[in-house]
Amino acid sequence: MLWASDAAVWPQVAPILFPVVGWTRNGEIRHRGVSYPMGVHGFAASQMFEPLETGSAFARFALRANDETRAQYPFEFRLEAVYRLERDALVWALEATNLGREPMPYALGVHPGFRRPLAGSTEPHVFAFDEPERAAVPVIAPGGLFSDAMRPIALESAERALSRMPLQGENDTGAARGRRLALTDDLLAQEALCFLGLQSAGATLDNGAGAQIRIELENYPHLALWARPPAPFLCIEAWTGHGDPVGFAGEVSEKPSMRLLAPGETGRHVARFAVKTPGGRAGALGAAARV
Repeated sequence: MLWASDAAVWPQVAPILFPVVGWTRNGEIRHRGVSYPMGVHGFAASQMFEPLETGSAFARFALRANDETRAQYPFEFRLEAVYRLERDALVWALEATNLGREPMPYALGVHPGFRRPLAGSTEPHVFAFDEPERAAVPVIAPGGLFSDAMRPIALESAERALSRMPLQGENDTGAARGRRLALTDDLLAQEALCFLGLQSAGATLDNGAGAQIRIELENYPHLALWARPPAPFLCIEAWTGHGDPVGFAGEVSEKPSMRLLAPGETGRHVARFAVKTPGGRAGALGAAARV
């Protein structure tokens, strides 16, 4: 189900995002008035995690603060990645722990790329949320920053296509809403679709021919869809944070959607990816399993 890495298009498969999600303004974060370099989605994907526990269907890995991470992010932390295989699903948990003596701001996420078209289907693919979501996403400005402008997308309800009128402001309560989004190359080629402040705890990618990928989220408020057509993949990303707003010049702890851990505190976030294939059946699609 996962796409094969291609250095000419996207050289990763399923990276972990930490300690930020998205791009930072000028490629840096600030803490106590000091600037630190920070690449897109942080540094976790380029670090070596230590295996803590492994089994036939279970693995736990940890990344701890080191000299390389401290040069970019001056906090003492432990980030654990836990994977558990079920009969028809992967449960993927991330746990961030503050090992320092001061509050620790962080954001994290998972970024798996799935083969597209799913199961080789030539039918139109649809991404369906469990609950109606706002039919507009932030316009991504140069440098990957989040602008105040919103662009409408064709999220549809079961009854009718929703309005495509431009929407202003992230908290516009009058915005059109819908559940089902047709995934076309034209739509995915524009930029990432970033759904912030989800109402849904889950969503389903349907290939129109009986195959599905179902994602269920625990303690993830944002979801993004990203692709590079005609490359044959689609990333379904779960985020706790997002890129810097245009013009943001504050401390990393002031960045919108960052979490703040007290010393000794742990933040836990779980995504469950369940697979249904033609002629098969989906497993239990309730709350994400504990891992």
